[in-house]
Amino acid sequence: MGQCYARNVHGVDADAGGGVGATTITVSAAGAAEGAAGVGGGGGGGRGGGRRSGRPSPAGTPRGGSRAGATPARSSAAGSPWAGSPLGLPEGIAPSPATSASTPRRFFRRPFPPPSPAKHIKASLARRLGGQRSPASASQAPRPPAEVPIPEHGAGAGGAAAAAGEVERELDKSFGYDRHFAAKYELGKEVGRGHFGHTCLARARKGDMRGQVLAVKVISKAKMTTAISIEDVRREVKILKALSGHSNLVKFYDACEDAHNVYIIMELCEGGELLDRILSRGGRYNEGDAKVIVEQILNVVTFCHLQGVVHRDLKPENFLFSTKDENSPMKLIDFGLSDFIRPDERLNDIVGSAYYVAPEVLHRSYSTEADMWSIGVITYILLCGSRPFWARTESGIFRSVLRADPNFDDTPWQSVSPEAKDFVKRLLNKDYRKRMTAAQALSHPWLRDEHRQIPLDMLVFKLIKAYLRSTPLKRAALKALSRAITEDELIYIRAQYNLLEPNSRDGRICIDNFRMALLQNSTDAMKESRTLEILNALEPLAYRRMDFEEFRAATISPYQLEAVARWEEIASTAFEYFEQEGNRAITIEELAQEMNLSSAAYSIVRDWIRPTDGKLSFLGYTKFLHGLTMRSGNARRHH
Repeated sequence: MGQCYARNVHGVDADAGGGVGATTITVSAAGAAEGAAGVGGGGGGGRGGGRRSGRPSPAGTPRGGSRAGATPARSSAAGSPWAGSPLGLPEGIAPSPATSASTPRRFFRRPFPPPSPAKHIKASLARRLGGQRSPASASQAPRPPAEVPIPEHGAGAGGAAAAAGEVERELDKSFGYDRHFAAKYELGKEVGRGHFGHTCLARARKGDMRGQVLAVKVISKAKMTTAISIEDVRREVKILKALSGHSNLVKFYDACEDAHNVYIIMELCEGGELLDRILSRGGRYNEGDAKVIVEQILNVVTFCHLQGVVHRDLKPENFLFSTKDENSPMKLIDFGLSDFIRPDERLNDIVGSAYYVAPEVLHRSYSTEADMWSIGVITYILLCGSRPFWARTESGIFRSVLRADPNFDDTPWQSVSPEAKDFVKRLLNKDYRKRMTAAQALSHPWLRDEHRQIPLDMLVFKLIKAYLRSTPLKRAALKALSRAITEDELIYIRAQYNLLEPNSRDGRICIDNFRMALLQNSTDAMKESRTLEILNALEPLAYRRMDFEEFRAATISPYQLEAVARWEEIASTAFEYFEQEGNRAITIEELAQEMNLSSAAYSIVRDWIRPTDGKLSFLGYTKFLHGLTMRSGNARRHH
């Protein structure tokens, strides 16, 4: 299989006080210089328009975001291995907070470490851009002899020939964008350069923005050597255009093209990166200031997820401040790796930056929960100044992400509040089903604010859909569980119910409430992600209404409750309600069918039913609850 590539991103001397500002290893699909410019407006991205900071890296390489790999069709050009550097941290900060940096040998039959989870990606990366390699990578290692891509997923010699033929045949590089860029904008100095293009300042020549200084990402058409790379550009522009308007998202103004380039015109953010602010504070924020940052991140991510867009490369480098003012709002940039995703869909291409990539991304089956993991990593860094998962190589980073647990024992975690620790732990849960959504995170006790409205959450629609399709036994179990939740823990659910604007006379909701709530928050992105189609699954509500008690039962997630510290107490109380309200006798076959289990599991299910009366035991009830959440959607491969 192929070699997976890592790259240095940014570096700061240890004595500079920057626990975060050390060498970051990310897997670059484009092998490009893609850092975030302190004055840029979101150039660069996973495959185009590089943004580079003026701060030098240890190896003299630019900083940036990139892919952790890709599927055969969702890949990009490969770079060369870049050696990692030790993490320079302030005195008193542990260099590697992860509790297990390596994998015990007992897991393997052979006495050598496992391959990188992304090792199979080399051929995919080369195929994406016709085997191009970045100039930087060429200077680091000699170019290997030409080789035929390794067939994947059953592809034989014909598949390899087709991949080679894709590069050779003529591609349509006409995007349909405005072709009068020079007449509308005066291009200024370059502020960043990448493998695919560069970012420049520009001044508007005419119209309402005349005289306004903007940021322009210039993407070279000569670098678009496959249909996939062309589609990447179309999708980035489409996402920026569809989402533009949120206060914490970089403004998109225009897209132009000529015979040689594509120009993406965006707002200019002059305040620098979040990473720079962290470093200027000695590597970490105090809790009060960290809350302000995390709230802004969650607000924009909630908006993206509701529209059906997953960012897939959230990290401090991709958040810029509008101005240099200390209280300047932040802007999310760089949608080069982003994609539209349907509510029940799972993606499978491995993308992102290694330190921030979620475990399920490496397992090639993920959804919007992967962004929440990245937010957990960012929050961990803000509060303690070091990374939760660290290693000297990308393979080591991936093993740490998959197997290690973050360290909450060393300095400065002793001085961090229990609420802040719980917040980070609820995001850095390796089981994505137990992770909070962005809207739930805004209602967490650490961030809770009575004067701030909790935004609408797509999770509610998905849970309601599953509840409407469930059996009476499942509904009874969920109802008992919902009654065991305290009023303080119901703040999120009550807020979501109120957003649906229940009928003023009877306090109930129907399908029209769900439809209006979505339409009030919709953008063009919802059409692309087909988010509105979830209303078809709520059709039973067209013939009946739902009160708050039933809504509460429908929107309870047993998986998420299992991550709460008092889960055993909640489950025990819920079981008492379940017993009181008629825990009926149930057969082994019926219970197995309810949980979609095969006959091979009958021996296990038998232990969950009391032999005296044939009813569910407490163990059986908790196991039954564990199986009540939504089934995963189908994984999508990009072709």
